[in-house]
Amino acid sequence: MRLSVLDQSPIPAGGTAADAVKNTLDLARAADRLGYHRYWLAEHHSSPALAGVSPEALIGPVALATERIRVGSGGVMLPHYSPFKVAETFGLLDAIAPGRIDLGLGRAPGSDQRTAYALQRDRSRRMAGSDFPEQVAELLAYFEGELADDHPFKPLEAHLPSGPGTRPGVWMLGSSPDSAVWAGSMGLPYCIADFINADAVPLADLYRRHFTPSPRLAEPHLIVAVWAIAADSRAEAEQLAMPAQMMFAHLVRGMLIPVPTVAEAETWLAAHPQPPARRRTLLGTGGEVAEDLRMVAGLYGADEMMLVNILPEHEARVRSYELVAKATGLNGATGV
Repeated sequence: MRLSVLDQSPIPAGGTAADAVKNTLDLARAADRLGYHRYWLAEHHSSPALAGVSPEALIGPVALATERIRVGSGGVMLPHYSPFKVAETFGLLDAIAPGRIDLGLGRAPGSDQRTAYALQRDRSRRMAGSDFPEQVAELLAYFEGELADDHPFKPLEAHLPSGPGTRPGVWMLGSSPDSAVWAGSMGLPYCIADFINADAVPLADLYRRHFTPSPRLAEPHLIVAVWAIAADSRAEAEQLAMPAQMMFAHLVRGMLIPVPTVAEAETWLAAHPQPPARRRTLLGTGGEVAEDLRMVAGLYGADEMMLVNILPEHEARVRSYELVAKATGLNGATGV
């Protein structure tokens, strides 16, 4: 089973965005060494906890810091941006690391409405998500030279940067029926955010039922992204999960907070007991998380699994990925 990493570039407890970027590069090198298949960078705006506001700004440095792992966006929130600009940017990234770049596309704002509005070049209107399929179609057409001859942007195709005979792999990301239908009908590979929607299993079948073969993909291909924390004991993994639990409890109340320490989260959760989380979380030793990964992959019929987490200490985060790599037998994990 292929395993990959989704990195939101969390700012460690008491740290800065510079620390988060340093940690992202270090974790990427570890993932490359351990045998993970992809390393995707997320897009989140105006967050005190996450430094990853611009995956395209981090993909180049990560690609240059690693040797073989695919590097991409998880994802670019396309409604904020011009499809042409995104095509140019990822074409250039493909020239930097030919054949190793993924472009994951999402529709969610990755922020609150105020921030989404601030991101817009045209502030005469609110961000529209209704033209998202048309945006994706335009973006794909730039990469594939398929704009109609009378399209006003047709001449731009000839000057798109690219690698030597390569182009980015384009993915649809989502956790809703719309994204499943769009991915299938466009013949794109699809990544389901199970860590956002734990009731997303039916989306896998919806994607497959709507799948239409395309020049990009002959058969459906599915990644499932899950929240996963491994440690040397289950008790330690449960402790490491507490900061994210505290953050999520605030998020559902419309509050964004920095990443707390384990001690801060433990104290707060003891004073504010939370109902059982509906979000699926894979916790335990490396072996226990590996077993759960196989179980979730079976539920979806996933071709690949992607792991995401937020931990207050970078060393524990690297250790989590090491333990899962060893338990699943990834190439490169020997001796971890």
